[in-house]
Amino acid sequence: MALHRRSQNSVEIVALLDRLDAAAAPGLRESLKGIIDRGRSRLVLDLAGVTFIDSSGLSVLVTTLKTARAAGGDVVLLRLPPTVRSLIQLTRLHRVFLIFDDEEGAVAALAR
Repeated sequence: MALHRRSQNSVEIVALLDRLDAAAAPGLRESLKGIIDRGRSRLVLDLAGVTFIDSSGLSVLVTTLKTARAAGGDVVLLRLPPTVRSLIQLTRLHRVFLIFDDEEGAVAALAR
C-alpha cells in the first residue's frame, strides 16, 4: 500500500492509497508504527484514496490508534469514501475514532 505523509506543526497527515487489506496490512502497520516511534503520535489518516478495506485493514487502524494513544497522541480519520464509511459504521468504529470530512477540522482536533 502506498502512503504519502506530510507534517503540519505537531500533526502528521498520512494519506493512504489503494487497498487496505491483508496483503497491505503488515507493511502499513510497520510504517505507521515507525512514524509514532519517531515521536509523531498525532496522526490524521486520510482515507480518501482507499478503494477497499477489510478486517485486516480495520485492525491496522485500531492498532495504530492504540499505539498513538500509548505514546500520548491520537488518531483521527479523514475523508472516508462511502464504502469505507459504511464498514466503519457497521463495525461501530465510528464510536472509537473521530471522523472528519475536512482536513482543517481534523488537524485542529489534534492540535489542541
